[in-house]
Amino acid sequence: MTLHWMMLAAAILTSLAGQVLLKSGAVAEGGFIAQLFRPQTILGLGFYGGAALLYIVALRKIPMSVALPCTAASYVVAVLIGHFAFGEALGAQKIAAIALISAGVVVLATA
Repeated sequence: MTLHWMMLAAAILTSLAGQVLLKSGAVAEGGFIAQLFRPQTILGLGFYGGAALLYIVALRKIPMSVALPCTAASYVVAVLIGHFAFGEALGAQKIAAIALISAGVVVLATA
């Protein structure tokens, strides 16, 4: 695995961590302004910024037509985290969508 593919993987994981932090900030009590200043929200935004920097490095050698669809791998993990950590429903449609997304990521990443 090249450095650029590792940067893409790191960008995906960092973005996913940011999403989880934003969700955890969103489920706490209080209004929108209070949510903006929660530590989870601030950290989540920081993780998103870090993910963008990692993604920029990855784009130096990986075509955008491959790199961007590979970020869809985070959708698969996000659905599972949503289910197990936040109690969100996981039905047959979501499982089918996970399978389709996963197949698409594999096909694009190996193209």
